[in-house]
Amino acid sequence: MSRRPPDRQEQEPALDVVQSWFQAVISHPDGVESGISAEEAQSLIGLGRDELERIVRRSRTLTASERIGIYAHAYYARLLECLGECFPVLRRLLGAELFEPIAFEYLQRYPSKSYTLDRLGDRFAQFLEETRSAEAGEAPAWPEMLADLARFEHAIARVFDGPGLEGEPPFSVEGLQALGAEGLASARLIPAPSLRLLTFRFPLNDLYTAARQAGEEDELDFPTPGIEHVTLCRRDFVVRRYPLSPLEHALLDAIVGGATVGEALAVAAEYAPPEENLSGLIERSFAAWTAADFFRGVVSPEGA
Repeated sequence: MSRRPPDRQEQEPALDVVQSWFQAVISHPDGVESGISAEEAQSLIGLGRDELERIVRRSRTLTASERIGIYAHAYYARLLECLGECFPVLRRLLGAELFEPIAFEYLQRYPSKSYTLDRLGDRFAQFLEETRSAEAGEAPAWPEMLADLARFEHAIARVFDGPGLEGEPPFSVEGLQALGAEGLASARLIPAPSLRLLTFRFPLNDLYTAARQAGEEDELDFPTPGIEHVTLCRRDFVVRRYPLSPLEHALLDAIVGGATVGEALAVAAEYAPPEENLSGLIERSFAAWTAADFFRGVVSPEGA
């Protein structure tokens, strides 16, 4: 009587298990050999030191370890390339020889967990803050500048990919004027979904512009410390950057926080320069902001 062949499923792991094991091995920061023996991979497929060919066959010229090593190298090479594309100005400022080791260390602390590489750099600025060296000197110094620049570039990317007002009728300054002085003071403005207010410890807006316009051989200088307020807003699918004075930032920040226009004006008045015509400045600011699509609409007291 012939012996029944063994059940194939008892001999070979399921495809999804192999895929998870493969991911665990190639993404291990210490290489393939360490990845194979690590707890995560061993919990999926227990392999002895010389048993890799149970899962990965050798070729004519490469061992099983060398073959899977190609994928491990490509995995991190692609992630480093992606981070460089997420932070092109930061990468340009540091140079590849400095940026890539920093990016690799980031990938070890905060490995990719999302189905999309679009979120790979979400915690890069946080990582740069966390790994600040005491040797850099008293803050704010270059580590804070790098972290702020990472936040700047990440915010631009998020505004570009996020919701906007494209397709909606524009909200004009005439819509504000129609409320009258009293109605405007008690109204609340609805910010555009793409509006972002940012505060940096270094003046980065001009640096960002210079980096985007510079040639490959042009040098970029680190800016000196100094508070800068910038707002981002998308119009016609283009992310635009607007530097703000302390007064404008305080006014816009209060509006975005839900204050009425009157309440926001009271907050902003504290930042008004003595020689400045406050009403004229605010009028010009509102005209520019509505033209730039900072607002989606207005909620008057009657519509609240």
